[in-house]
Order: sequence, then structure tokens, then C-alpha cells
Amino acid sequence: MNFLTHILHLAGSGVFAYYSAAQIRDLKTRPNILAGFQLAESGSVPFLTALGDRAAAEGDTWLAQKLAKHASDETRHGKIFAHALQQLDKQVIDFKRQPQTPSTKKSQQRSPFFAAFFEGYPQEQFKPAVIDWDVFMASTYILELDASKDFKRMAKVLPDNEPTARNLKLGMLSIAEDETGHAAYLYEAMMRRMSATRVQELVDMWRTRKVNAMLAMVGGILQRNGETRSLVQDSAPSEIDSELVAT
Repeated sequence: MNFLTHILHLAGSGVFAYYSAAQIRDLKTRPNILAGFQLAESGSVPFLTALGDRAAAEGDTWLAQKLAKHASDETRHGKIFAHALQQLDKQVIDFKRQPQTPSTKKSQQRSPFFAAFFEGYPQEQFKPAVIDWDVFMASTYILELDASKDFKRMAKVLPDNEPTARNLKLGMLSIAEDETGHAAYLYEAMMRRMSATRVQELVDMWRTRKVNAMLAMVGGILQRNGETRSLVQDSAPSEIDSELVAT
């Protein structure tokens, strides 16, 4: 990673850290950011599960087991965020049940962040059956590595003297540990398949893409004056296993 990319990475990470900390600390905005995390974590499970099946079919038992653990972790993460939302009397909106209009279809398109992160790659190339393993491993490694740090930073701004916030803090810290483990196995997976030089080339390339994606995301936030689409609604009574959240 060149010096300019490193500086931009630090700047972009700093902006996101400030923004996300403010969002998670404020009770008015906390539900929406929790909903975004729930959708992201739970939404990755089918993809990871299918990738694990593919790895097993290709004879890579080690990778299949790691992907199965990854999918299991993401399932738990989604439940942690769902539980946190339930404690705030909120739940994620089921957009599949909403009428499809031009505006809703537009809002469901790939986010500016991922559009920039995966620029040049058609979405068809990201299906589990055909995605290039190098692309998956390197891009996901960067995302998981950064997510582990982001969740730790957000957890730190949550107060310890309020039970609901403390519960969320502990849950996010446990998620951060999982994300660190995911990054570690993905790096090992790359080292098993290619030279250290090639791994570094891929990591540098996807780090640069992440920097560009962060800049695109920040630009989108500024254009919207910090406003985001609501992802939550008032929740109906339900029971979520509180044991899923660290205590």
C-alpha cells in the first residue's frame, strides 16, 4: 500500500469511526445502525453456506469447515443485533413484503460503498458457484479485518451504567473477536493457495478499493446531510434468546 493510500485509509477510517460512534451512541439513531448490521450479518449466511458446500465439493475440507463456522458466527451476530433492537422495541422492516415502486427498487440497489469496492466486477461474478476464490478471500479479509476494529471502537462509546447499552457493548465485543478470527482464517487460506508476495498484492489492491469505497460512502453521507433511509419499525412482541448475547 502506497503512502497516499495509507493516509486516505487513516482519514477514511477516522471519519467512519466518528460517524458510527455518534450513530451508535445516540438512542435516536442507534436502531437504524443496528438494523443495518443485522441485515449485513444475517444476509451473508446463505452466501457463506453455499461457499462452504462448494469448498467441500472441491475437496477443500479445511476451508469448508472454516466457512461453516463463519456462517454460524454471522447467524449469531444477526441474532445479537436483533435482540438489541428488540430491547429498544424495534425490528428490521421486511422490505420483501412492501410494494415494489421505482423508489424502493432504487433504494435496494448496491450501495455506493459496495459499488466502489467491487467496481468492474459484474454482480453475476459474485454468485457462490462462480466467484473467484482469490477475490472472495482478499476482499472479505479486508472487510472482516476492518469490521473487527470498527465494532471495538463502537462498543467503547456505549455506557456501562445502563443495562441495555452494556449488554450491546458485550455483544459487539464478542462479534469483534469473531471478525478477527474470520480475517485470520481468510489470510491463512490465501497463504495456502499462493505465494506471500501474491497475497500482499491482493491485500494491497483490496485495501485501495476499500479506501475508494470509504470515500464514496462519506460522499454519499455528505450529500444526504447525514440522513439515511429508515430500516426499522416498531416491533411486535417476540422472544429472542438472550443467551446469544454475552453477559
